[in-house]
Amino acid sequence: MFNFDNSYARELEGFYVPWKGAEVPAPKMVRFNGALAKELQLDPAALDSDEGAAIFAGHTAPEGASPLAMAYAGHQFGGFSAQLGDGRALLLGEVIDAGGVRRDIHLKGSGRTPFSRGGDGKAVIGPVLREYIIGEAMHALGVPTTRALAAVTTGEDIMRQNGLEPGAVLARVASSHLRVGTFQFFAARGETEKLRQLADYAIDRHYPELAGQPGRYLGLLAAVRDRQAALIAQWMLFGFVHGVMNTDNMTISGETIDYGPCAFIDGYDPATVFSSIDHTGRYAYGNQPQIAQWNLARLAETLLDLINPDDSEDAVAKAGEVINGFPAAYQRAWLTGMRTKLGMVREEAEDLELATGLLSVLETQNADFTRVFRSLSKTVAGDASASRALFANPAGFDVWLPLWQSRLEREDAPAETRIAAMNKANPVYIPRNHMVEAALESATRGDLAPFERLVDVLADPFTERPGLEVFALGAPSDLGAYTTYCGT
Repeated sequence: MFNFDNSYARELEGFYVPWKGAEVPAPKMVRFNGALAKELQLDPAALDSDEGAAIFAGHTAPEGASPLAMAYAGHQFGGFSAQLGDGRALLLGEVIDAGGVRRDIHLKGSGRTPFSRGGDGKAVIGPVLREYIIGEAMHALGVPTTRALAAVTTGEDIMRQNGLEPGAVLARVASSHLRVGTFQFFAARGETEKLRQLADYAIDRHYPELAGQPGRYLGLLAAVRDRQAALIAQWMLFGFVHGVMNTDNMTISGETIDYGPCAFIDGYDPATVFSSIDHTGRYAYGNQPQIAQWNLARLAETLLDLINPDDSEDAVAKAGEVINGFPAAYQRAWLTGMRTKLGMVREEAEDLELATGLLSVLETQNADFTRVFRSLSKTVAGDASASRALFANPAGFDVWLPLWQSRLEREDAPAETRIAAMNKANPVYIPRNHMVEAALESATRGDLAPFERLVDVLADPFTERPGLEVFALGAPSDLGAYTTYCGT
């Protein structure tokens, strides 16, 4: 059923605790991702079954699995915890996908582990389906991300703040679950050789071009920096707010992980915070690039003894240079994406000012970020009315518009080519918060139809389709402030 090749369990003994998922009374498949299963060279017919539900609930371990709870530490809202770890999750094992890439299969909500710290180790259906929706939407948008392979219910009721809710488990797939916090766990204990072992494993798995090279640990830091800069740029370009950018939620692979109190902005406001536990706005939408750099600095601290074990000042200077290069790496990635969103073919010095100028107009009007950018392709086609209509007062947009049009006129790209590129960069459909909440509320009551419909719409976010107009609309005016919860 699975062709496991479990390198983490095999090569990193002492970095985890072997563990089994909790037995559950009645595992049942809610949604199985058959397309992803084929990509992983798994048999969808065999796994989209009662037997598959039992496996993905953690109830039974298939042949060849090496279920384990991974050890890691982390800074959570700036405060360091020396031991966190998989408190409600298990790495079931690893498979090699059709492209030859090693992928983790990981269970979230599979019961208590030695790292649970008083929690019940369980998950409920709302947060599980939220992660399914958002993760698959991010994948369809082209953002590196963990993905949902299956969502199952367990047949038990779990107590949460709103009362009893149906228990559930998410089976998700990632290039790995190595985190900044994984490195912090061993650095906090002064276990330099284990850090070296971990770093070499990360290099072999994610950055094999560095393997065996002198200076490879500094190279690892630079490579993670560049992937994270590109990732956060994509978050910002699509209006995504992760909500809990702790160091244990930042991957070495450069994938988005741990969708808890996440959401997408409607109206553009850099200060947007959705998470109920982010009281200071530390992880606000506009703060995400700076937080990513801060997290990378924590990774750098763990690597200093590997970068130069004989000269700490030299190690600090070299690592500092890499970390200080994050803003430029981020801006390059962001501006490249923004040029595409705005229909620009080549680079010009004024592009940054032009892009931020539009964002300033959006902010003053709290205009819908996704809809405004999507509408700009119609403006290129000669009709600016759709864009203007999205502003309560379009005066600021009317000042910006001729500057942008003049910029485009300096290029000789055909309008049709420009429009096609813009429409591949500016989605029609994102996981609108009110639509996500409606789907989750229905699912909690046992009606999965809205969830299924939303997942299907978001699988093709760039193609405008008749009959789906409601999925492209922003939040209703009476929705009020939107708040998300970790929900674990």
